[in-house]
Amino acid sequence: MNRRKFIKNSAASFAAFSIVPSYVLGGPRHIAPSDQLTKAIIGVGAMGQGHIAYPGARLVAICDVDKKHLNDALGKSPKGTKTYHDYRELLQDPAIDIVHIATPPHWHGIMSVDAANAGKDVWCEKPMTRTIGEGKRVREVIQQNERMFRLNTWFRFKDNFYGMNTTVKPIKKLVESGLLGWPLKVTVNAATGFNWKFYWVGKSVLDVQPVPQELDYDFWLGPAPFKPYNPHRVHQTFRGYWDYDGGGLGDMGQHYLDPVQYFLGKDHTSPVRIDVDAPEQDPDAAGTWKRIELTYEDGCKIILDGENRDTNAAYIEGPKGKVFNGFRTTIPDLDKKLAAMPDPEPQLGDFAQAVKTRQKFALNEDNGFRSSTMVNLAITAVRLGRSLEFDPVKLEFVNDAAANALIHQPMRGPWSI
Repeated sequence: MNRRKFIKNSAASFAAFSIVPSYVLGGPRHIAPSDQLTKAIIGVGAMGQGHIAYPGARLVAICDVDKKHLNDALGKSPKGTKTYHDYRELLQDPAIDIVHIATPPHWHGIMSVDAANAGKDVWCEKPMTRTIGEGKRVREVIQQNERMFRLNTWFRFKDNFYGMNTTVKPIKKLVESGLLGWPLKVTVNAATGFNWKFYWVGKSVLDVQPVPQELDYDFWLGPAPFKPYNPHRVHQTFRGYWDYDGGGLGDMGQHYLDPVQYFLGKDHTSPVRIDVDAPEQDPDAAGTWKRIELTYEDGCKIILDGENRDTNAAYIEGPKGKVFNGFRTTIPDLDKKLAAMPDPEPQLGDFAQAVKTRQKFALNEDNGFRSSTMVNLAITAVRLGRSLEFDPVKLEFVNDAAANALIHQPMRGPWSI
């Protein structure tokens, strides 16, 4: 080999080697604090395009089964961003550190598992998964592969929490102080500052329409049962159909309920009873509901008041005190009392730091699975139209074959999780 050829081959070999992530070389990935992370986004419709500007990593790839979405997002992405139709090809790129999943929820479980198995860290939209079984599987695979996971709802660690006009931190301090007593009842409705979005309902009768040329509808459906195309099934209105999401519960449930789970100290358990008042549901189209009660083993209760029946309800009510909309309370001198109390355990709210240091993000595959399960328990009760009992250790319904059938729902081939 002459000198010129030797130098050329050596340079090419070094360049190829230098882009291989360290986890390929054995063991968990370790990234120097100064290194820049890279990210890819799967699903670049309206929600996914919002992920383009999220800080902490440089966008290098996007993926969508709708060519129009892909072209729109590409115009908003950095120069040189790669485009993919099939997310599985994207996952083979060793230059990608973090995968953002912003697809409809019926894809969240499969894609999170595939991304973790490909050695990627995962930033997933809410709800974490559409079923309890998928959530359990995501948690297992994320931990088996020692991946970092972030669920994209943030109220447990930052920002004003809807009608409370405060972050969750002082609410957590108040609950932990014992000043409200125990057990507690939390009411989630318009009066307490949390209005349920009942415009996310499906249509029981849909005309069959031709699939737009730019959309790969079969891939969009993926693991979901085949249903003839109608534009109301996809994109902005997919939440109204059980096959893809769970109506207003699926859309807002984890935003509203994850912080409740956090300040009640229930991150490692689930409600044991679910009571529901709802009209009979269409088997395909998600509808409205009146009231759902989620009760924990210790008597703590979360009321989802869909009718806004309790117009004077306290947000949190205990034997010793109440908390109302706007963080108004019946506890005298609350500010002074809270100031003298210790802060809650600190939470890591920077996902880039979590990826670099391998410390768990504030809302991760563990506690995110539990708050996603809470949403899926409520959805299951609404769909079946009756009360349910749940075992939070076995993660199954008690003596209820119909409810347990909704934990692990069949997937259309060739998809599996």
